[in-house]
Amino acid sequence: MIGNYINSHLAEFWITLGFVLLAVEALLLGFTTIVTLFAGLGALLTGLLMLVGLLPETWLAGIASCGISTGLLSAMLWKPLQRLQGSGPARKDSSSDLIGLQFTVDSAITRLKPGRTRYSGIDWKVEIDPESGIEEIAAGTRVTVTSVDVALFRVSTP
Repeated sequence: MIGNYINSHLAEFWITLGFVLLAVEALLLGFTTIVTLFAGLGALLTGLLMLVGLLPETWLAGIASCGISTGLLSAMLWKPLQRLQGSGPARKDSSSDLIGLQFTVDSAITRLKPGRTRYSGIDWKVEIDPESGIEEIAAGTRVTVTSVDVALFRVSTP
Protein backbone atom coordinates (compact mmCIF):
# COMPACT_ATOMS: atom_id res chain seq x y z
CA MET A 1 0.00 0.00 0.00
CA ILE A 2 2.72 2.51 0.98
CA GLY A 3 4.93 1.19 -1.82
CA ASN A 4 2.17 1.80 -4.39
CA TYR A 5 1.65 5.31 -3.06
CA ILE A 6 5.36 6.14 -3.29
CA ASN A 7 5.60 4.64 -6.78
CA SER A 8 2.75 6.83 -7.98
CA HIS A 9 4.24 9.96 -6.32
CA LEU A 10 7.97 9.67 -7.00
CA ALA A 11 8.51 13.41 -7.52
CA GLU A 12 7.05 14.14 -4.10
CA PHE A 13 9.11 11.30 -2.59
CA TRP A 14 12.39 12.81 -3.87
CA ILE A 15 11.41 16.30 -2.69
CA THR A 16 10.50 14.95 0.76
CA LEU A 17 13.74 12.94 0.92
CA GLY A 18 15.67 16.09 0.01
CA PHE A 19 14.07 18.11 2.80
CA VAL A 20 14.60 15.28 5.31
CA LEU A 21 18.30 15.06 4.38
CA LEU A 22 18.68 18.85 4.66
CA ALA A 23 16.95 18.83 8.05
CA VAL A 24 19.19 16.01 9.28
CA GLU A 25 22.27 17.91 8.12
CA ALA A 26 21.19 21.16 9.75
CA LEU A 27 19.57 19.95 12.96
CA LEU A 28 21.40 16.77 13.85
CA LEU A 29 24.79 17.09 12.19
CA GLY A 30 25.23 20.87 12.40
CA PHE A 31 26.63 21.13 8.86
CA THR A 32 29.64 19.00 9.82
CA THR A 33 29.16 16.44 7.05
CA ILE A 34 28.64 18.32 3.83
CA VAL A 35 27.77 15.04 2.03
CA THR A 36 24.25 15.03 3.46
CA LEU A 37 23.78 18.64 2.37
CA PHE A 38 24.72 17.84 -1.23
CA ALA A 39 22.63 14.64 -1.26
CA GLY A 40 19.62 16.59 0.02
CA LEU A 41 20.06 19.22 -2.68
CA GLY A 42 20.45 16.47 -5.29
CA ALA A 43 17.24 14.78 -4.13
CA LEU A 44 15.39 18.11 -4.21
CA LEU A 45 16.62 18.81 -7.74
CA THR A 46 15.59 15.31 -8.84
CA GLY A 47 12.10 15.77 -7.42
CA LEU A 48 11.72 19.16 -9.09
CA LEU A 49 12.88 17.78 -12.45
CA MET A 50 10.29 15.00 -12.16
CA LEU A 51 7.60 17.46 -11.07
CA VAL A 52 8.03 19.68 -14.15
CA GLY A 53 8.22 16.67 -16.48
CA LEU A 54 11.86 16.91 -17.53
CA LEU A 55 12.65 13.54 -15.93
CA PRO A 56 10.52 10.37 -16.10
CA GLU A 57 9.03 9.24 -12.80
CA THR A 58 10.91 5.95 -12.50
CA TRP A 59 13.20 4.63 -9.80
CA LEU A 60 16.11 4.22 -12.21
CA ALA A 61 15.83 7.80 -13.44
CA GLY A 62 15.44 9.09 -9.87
CA ILE A 63 18.44 7.26 -8.45
CA ALA A 64 20.62 8.16 -11.43
CA SER A 65 19.53 11.80 -11.37
CA CYS A 66 20.02 12.08 -7.62
CA GLY A 67 23.53 10.63 -7.84
CA ILE A 68 24.57 12.74 -10.81
CA SER A 69 23.05 15.96 -9.45
CA THR A 70 24.66 15.35 -6.04
CA GLY A 71 28.06 15.04 -7.75
CA LEU A 72 27.52 18.09 -9.95
CA LEU A 73 26.22 20.25 -7.11
CA SER A 74 29.12 19.29 -4.88
CA ALA A 75 31.60 20.13 -7.64
CA MET A 76 29.91 23.48 -8.32
CA LEU A 77 29.37 24.52 -4.69
CA TRP A 78 32.58 23.22 -3.09
CA LYS A 79 34.72 26.33 -3.71
CA PRO A 80 32.02 28.91 -2.83
CA LEU A 81 31.23 27.10 0.42
CA GLN A 82 34.92 26.83 1.21
CA ARG A 83 35.31 30.60 0.72
CA LEU A 84 32.49 31.19 3.21
CA GLN A 85 34.56 29.46 5.88
CA GLY A 86 37.37 31.98 5.66
CA SER A 87 40.87 31.76 4.33
CA GLY A 88 42.91 30.91 7.38
CA PRO A 89 42.77 29.86 10.96
CA ALA A 90 40.66 31.97 13.26
CA ARG A 91 42.53 34.77 14.96
CA LYS A 92 42.96 34.29 18.66
CA ASP A 93 41.01 36.84 20.61
CA SER A 94 43.38 38.16 23.25
CA SER A 95 40.88 40.57 24.73
CA SER A 96 39.55 39.79 28.17
CA ASP A 97 38.23 41.68 31.15
CA LEU A 98 40.81 39.80 33.21
CA ILE A 99 43.81 41.35 31.43
CA GLY A 100 45.23 43.96 33.76
CA LEU A 101 43.97 42.18 36.86
CA GLN A 102 46.50 42.48 39.68
CA PHE A 103 46.98 40.00 42.52
CA THR A 104 49.72 38.71 44.80
CA VAL A 105 51.26 35.31 44.07
CA ASP A 106 51.18 32.91 47.04
CA SER A 107 54.28 30.92 46.09
CA ALA A 108 57.37 31.52 44.00
CA ILE A 109 56.98 30.74 40.29
CA THR A 110 59.53 30.26 37.55
CA ARG A 111 59.29 29.63 33.84
CA LEU A 112 59.61 25.90 34.52
CA LYS A 113 57.45 25.78 37.66
CA PRO A 114 54.11 27.59 37.31
CA GLY A 115 52.00 28.49 40.29
CA ARG A 116 48.30 28.46 41.15
CA THR A 117 45.81 31.02 42.36
CA ARG A 118 42.11 30.99 43.09
CA TYR A 119 40.07 33.75 41.50
CA SER A 120 36.29 34.00 41.21
CA GLY A 121 35.82 30.42 42.40
CA ILE A 122 38.18 28.97 39.79
CA ASP A 123 41.66 27.54 40.32
CA TRP A 124 43.93 29.22 37.76
CA LYS A 125 47.35 28.08 36.67
CA VAL A 126 49.77 31.04 36.79
CA GLU A 127 52.67 31.20 34.30
CA ILE A 128 55.25 33.89 33.69
CA ASP A 129 54.55 35.64 30.40
CA PRO A 130 57.34 34.60 27.98
CA GLU A 131 57.45 38.13 26.52
CA SER A 132 58.09 39.73 29.93
CA GLY A 133 61.73 38.65 30.11
CA ILE A 134 61.28 37.61 33.74
CA GLU A 135 62.70 34.26 34.86
CA GLU A 136 61.35 34.09 38.42
CA ILE A 137 58.73 35.78 40.59
CA ALA A 138 59.07 35.51 44.37
CA ALA A 139 56.19 34.65 46.69
CA GLY A 140 54.27 37.72 47.85
CA THR A 141 55.06 39.69 44.67
CA ARG A 142 52.22 41.67 43.07
CA VAL A 143 51.70 40.61 39.43
CA THR A 144 49.55 41.77 36.52
CA VAL A 145 47.70 39.44 34.15
CA THR A 146 48.95 40.00 30.58
CA SER A 147 47.00 37.25 28.77
CA VAL A 148 44.35 34.68 29.56
CA ASP A 149 43.67 31.18 28.28
CA VAL A 150 41.38 28.50 29.65
CA ALA A 151 42.13 28.41 33.41
CA LEU A 152 45.53 30.01 32.76
CA PHE A 153 46.85 33.44 33.69
CA ARG A 154 50.08 34.65 32.09
CA VAL A 155 51.55 37.31 34.32
CA SER A 156 54.37 39.81 34.64
CA THR A 157 55.41 42.24 37.31
CA PRO A 158 54.02 45.78 37.04
